[in-house]
Amino acid sequence: MLREDNTRRGFFAPDQFAAVRSHLPSPLQPVASFAYLTGWRVKSEILPLEWRQIDWSGRFVRLDPGTTKNGEGRSFPFTVALEALLKEQLADHERLKKEDRIVPQVFHRDGARIRDFRAAWTTACRKAGCPGRLPHDFRRTAVRNLEKAGVPRSAAMTMVGHKTEAIYRRYAIVDAGLLRDAASKLDRAVNSPTGTLSGTTTTSPIETATTRSA
Repeated sequence: MLREDNTRRGFFAPDQFAAVRSHLPSPLQPVASFAYLTGWRVKSEILPLEWRQIDWSGRFVRLDPGTTKNGEGRSFPFTVALEALLKEQLADHERLKKEDRIVPQVFHRDGARIRDFRAAWTTACRKAGCPGRLPHDFRRTAVRNLEKAGVPRSAAMTMVGHKTEAIYRRYAIVDAGLLRDAASKLDRAVNSPTGTLSGTTTTSPIETATTRSA
């Protein structure tokens, strides 16, 4: 039987993400930013996120055990961008509190819980010139960004929520820019026009043949 290969390959370059985000309604823009930064699942992990899960003193966002796809809890440490995003949401939370409106969710539409935004997402992607993109592409994007930043794979798997390395590798898409960067690093490592790496020696095919005949 032929092997079925249904692995999706989409991810967002920074300019693509910025374009899609700009076409989303204002309440959905921070949702997209959080997904881009963390790679967490939008519908089941981000939209239900509550303020009690934000650990300001420990500087972590935490998911409770039993609320993730693999059933395990998860933590994502604050980055500069993530902390700034959460503080913006907190300011809106405090605004609603002054109106005697207590909203437990981090992300909402003027106090109302966001449950689905497929229509708005489809429209934003079309206007941004990225039709057919999926919110799930944020998971591949986050994995790619973690790999590019040199984050150890074990830590990256924990942050994004991949239980096995086999599944993680499916999401670790290497783009052309990263490959070119790898080539540049290799160029800097060589110390001669023949491509000899530092600390190594080469033997020409003629010398090898002569040695063997002797």
